[in-house]
Amino acid sequence: MDTPPLSGSDSDSDESLVADQELQDAFSRGLLKPGLNVVLQGPKKAVNNVNGLKQCLAEFRRDLEWVERLDVTLGPVPDTSGSQATPPSKDQAAVNPEDDFQREMTFYRQAQAAVLAMLPRLHQLQIPTKRPDDYFAEMAKSDQQMQKIRQKLQTKQAAMEKSEKAKRLRALRKYGKKVQTEVLQKRQREKAHMMTAIKKYQKGFSDKLDFLEGDQKPAARGTQAGAKGGQQMRKGPNAKRRYKNQKFGFGGKKKGSKWNTRESHDDVSSFRAKTAHGKGLKRPGKKGSNKRPGKRTREKMKSRTR
Repeated sequence: MDTPPLSGSDSDSDESLVADQELQDAFSRGLLKPGLNVVLQGPKKAVNNVNGLKQCLAEFRRDLEWVERLDVTLGPVPDTSGSQATPPSKDQAAVNPEDDFQREMTFYRQAQAAVLAMLPRLHQLQIPTKRPDDYFAEMAKSDQQMQKIRQKLQTKQAAMEKSEKAKRLRALRKYGKKVQTEVLQKRQREKAHMMTAIKKYQKGFSDKLDFLEGDQKPAARGTQAGAKGGQQMRKGPNAKRRYKNQKFGFGGKKKGSKWNTRESHDDVSSFRAKTAHGKGLKRPGKKGSNKRPGKRTREKMKSRTR
């Protein structure tokens, strides 16, 4: 009867049991000493198999044209950046491998030398050296993965744009609220100033009407005030006071001022007989030389002229 194959866990347990048995045997023989018992491996020996390397090189080598291989072996371009310029033959020996900048510059100048040497040769062979405008290179990643990356970038960009738009709207809203508050405060100040000017004008403390021209600019108001300054009366009571003085007098006793007295009753100097009996004025309906003739009279006058 065939035994079933051991599973992974069973094989691991068997190996651990074998290792424990070996350790017990070594301990009984006195081979184990106090301390960490580790198997030390000797230094790895480097094998310089020249014949094997040449054989591998011969297998790799193919008899192909240079256009198919495009291989070139050149030294770096001479460094003419400063006083440290060295001949091409000594550049490679003078490179310090620990100096990263010098090492990378050597690689760069070597690639530059290869480009300068091979471009004319490629042009002679009529091989294009520039990528066409409609060139599409096959990428290492699949289209599905690039589509996911593109969607993720678009989502991130849309979120950033939305955040920036919200910031701009908040700033504009704050600025608009500030401007609106300033406009309202300005209107309230102008209204209070106008009400104060109206009260002063009503009480006779001022005779200026500049508060009625509040929509104009201060310069325009100043120009108009200067033009009207010569016409307005600068001294004496204002227009309102003068009107009241003319209508009601200049004060004094008011009660009984219109009563007749002996002197006023006997004074007939202002009596006019024509005015009193209606002889001095022309009443409507009174016959006169300027009255227009009637309709029949006008028709008779027209027939006579014909």
